Amino acid sequence: MARLKTLPPRIAKAPERSLAQVNPSSWRSGKTTAQRGYGGKWQRERLRYLTANPLCRYCEAEGRVVEATVVDHIIPHRGDQKLFWNRKNWQPLCKPCHDSVKRAEELGGG
Repeated sequence: MARLKTLPPRIAKAPERSLAQVNPSSWRSGKTTAQRGYGGKWQRERLRYLTANPLCRYCEAEGRVVEATVVDHIIPHRGDQKLFWNRKNWQPLCKPCHDSVKRAEELGGG
């Protein structure tokens, strides 16, 4: 009986990320996701907010209907818990807009 050959994986492994990769001077340095405020309470509030605000604000402004999957902080909170939990500082975005358009704005390019 012939044996099957083992094929090499066809999908590249994602690069490992660790807390050490965060800029050491960042407010996030050395903190877990939960320590930064994104624990169970945030996940419940995020789901509640996205249920009430299901469309990406940026896509909607361009006439597109796209599901929001990210609750973005309009003004980056940088660890300020009062700003973090201020719902007036939240907006619904799709992941592509959050990771591109919003990031460019925060870096001064948008």
